[in-house]
Amino acid sequence: MAMYPTRTRRWTRAEYDRLIEVGIFRPEEPLELLGGELVVSEPQGSRHYTAIARVVRSLQAAFGMGWVVRMQGPVALDDESEPEPDVAVVPGTLDDYNDAHPAWPVLVVEVADSRLSFDQKHKGSLYARAQLADYWILNLGDRVLEVYRQPARDTTAAFGWRYAETITLTAESSVTPLAKPTARVAVASLLPRR
Repeated sequence: MAMYPTRTRRWTRAEYDRLIEVGIFRPEEPLELLGGELVVSEPQGSRHYTAIARVVRSLQAAFGMGWVVRMQGPVALDDESEPEPDVAVVPGTLDDYNDAHPAWPVLVVEVADSRLSFDQKHKGSLYARAQLADYWILNLGDRVLEVYRQPARDTTAAFGWRYAETITLTAESSVTPLAKPTARVAVASLLPRR
């Protein structure tokens, strides 16, 4: 009996978009394309959803006109990745993205409830590889905001990149988005109330 090694098939963003277009995957299906692999998104409890809504509201106030704060919308990172971060801030207006998903968010925020390590290591490496300068994780378990900056090569990381700078901020702290240096976002405004 012949033995064959187990292989997986990697997908491109164009193939993934086509699968959605022809109805193989529905737009509301909880899938993301990450580094050529289809990954099921974290299930959303009410605390997770509330936190996302609070992040959106706070970032809309911080960024103002000329920016779009997207909630769980696809981002065209590269030819093999189309993640759907919980929140992404992109320049322009909604109409600027009628024909294509944004490719260069200035800030991505993931809300972590049950998959903190995945957001830190896997998605963090993917976002660093795409050279996203500002990546935040709202860590609901520890009630802190983790801020990741300065993408750097790291052959041991999931996608060969990681963030060289990590700052952990408590509810009493505030943070300034790199793309909006005049804004201050209170970490407490992002966290769901207990």
